[in-house]
Amino acid sequence: EPLQGNLERVYNSLIAIDHDGNLLASADKFHLVPLGEYVPLHLRDILPFINKITPGDLDFTPGPGPRTLHLPGLPPVGVIICYEAIFPGGVAEPGDRPQWLLNLTNDAWFGTSTGPYQHFVSARLRSVEEGLPLVRVANTGISGLVDRYGRVLAEIPLTQSGVRDVPLPAALDEPPYARFGDWLVLAQLLIAFSLARLIDWRRDRN
Repeated sequence: EPLQGNLERVYNSLIAIDHDGNLLASADKFHLVPLGEYVPLHLRDILPFINKITPGDLDFTPGPGPRTLHLPGLPPVGVIICYEAIFPGGVAEPGDRPQWLLNLTNDAWFGTSTGPYQHFVSARLRSVEEGLPLVRVANTGISGLVDRYGRVLAEIPLTQSGVRDVPLPAALDEPPYARFGDWLVLAQLLIAFSLARLIDWRRDRN
């Protein structure tokens, strides 16, 4: 994207095109990897020789936030690019709830370590929290289809290529975590703490 002063912005993006090559929609990654896609400003001030791992001198620019794409013939889809899948409460666009999630990722740099397995489990947790099925596409695996309860319905294992043609499961109505986020967790902790204090108080009286 050209800017004034001959500067440019670069994005890590998903782009949807039709069979004629027309741009239908796009979504820009908003959770960028520190030192992978950009160098934090203050670190660059201290260590000016530090550069990001990905090619090019320009830092990537973060997108505005979660996007729900409305594409012909598909239910509304929430886009998760790469490690954005590890952030709870940050995968669905507020006010425009998707009916499924699409996670595109490049896990090649993990090799055959535990990284791809951990990444896949994190993505499954987002399905459970949001009550949404998830389609995960990883260039070296693990790819798969996860239902709204986090159950793996189809999978292409690590380092294998292939195609799975399976129906997309239905989404749940907005579950509690999708509605209240981490406030629900805090409320549960407060209730547990209050009950523990009450039990201690009654034990002390007796």
